[in-house]
Amino acid sequence: MKANVLDLNGKPKSQIELPAIFKVPVRPDVIKRSYLALESHTRQPYGSDPMAGLRTSAHYHGKRRVRYTMMMVNKARRPRLHRTSTNMMWRVRRIPSSVKGRRAHPPLIEKVWDQKINDKERRLALNSAFASTVSHDFVCLRGHIIGEIKLPIVVEDDIQKLKRSKEIEQLLSKLGLEKELERVKEKKVRAGKGKMRGRKYKRKVGPLIVVGEDKGIKNAGKNLAGVEVKNVKNVSVKDLAPGASPGRLTIYSKSAIEYLKGS
Repeated sequence: MKANVLDLNGKPKSQIELPAIFKVPVRPDVIKRSYLALESHTRQPYGSDPMAGLRTSAHYHGKRRVRYTMMMVNKARRPRLHRTSTNMMWRVRRIPSSVKGRRAHPPLIEKVWDQKINDKERRLALNSAFASTVSHDFVCLRGHIIGEIKLPIVVEDDIQKLKRSKEIEQLLSKLGLEKELERVKEKKVRAGKGKMRGRKYKRKVGPLIVVGEDKGIKNAGKNLAGVEVKNVKNVSVKDLAPGASPGRLTIYSKSAIEYLKGS
């Protein structure tokens, strides 16, 4: 299986043999499992204050034959405030069912959120995610507008030397991705309370550029909405299948394809 290597004008320059990794069957179920495992590693543990609800002078008033107890009184035997102001006298505190009491089962900082995944399963998920980038059906299913462009898109190594965002934008236009660039420029207001928490807008995910070596293109791609630049050695399932949906539109440099042959 061969693919054309395009120059910076979008015209075929040569051909290259594609690695066997692109022939792996696409497994959305394994990709999702690997994606969730990676996401779990970024989750921050949290817990409540161990003394929450316990900072009170309330004590138990249910003992027999002791002064100020609840024996022979029409009140439940609960930890109650004693010798406080009149309006707070005999108020129940500390227990979960009381006002301002502790929680019955609070979240614990010791809880382990990390999900484990087998090495073979993790490698299968990564290989399957790479294979989904050359499937026209999966790429279109994600919402990318590519028309009749043949996948994968392989560009000569001169792409790694681009240092301006405008140059990358011109290259993507020459590759026939003008409509894709217009699609990722759209931004929507998020529904819900996320608007109050620093994530008011939502943007669509655009093309991923995978290179063998960064010679300035990574900084150049930062200012383009939806576009990401990754070194082929650092690409993960989260990059190739955002949101656990395989088939992200990916542009490879020639050296990145050569690296995948040896992996």
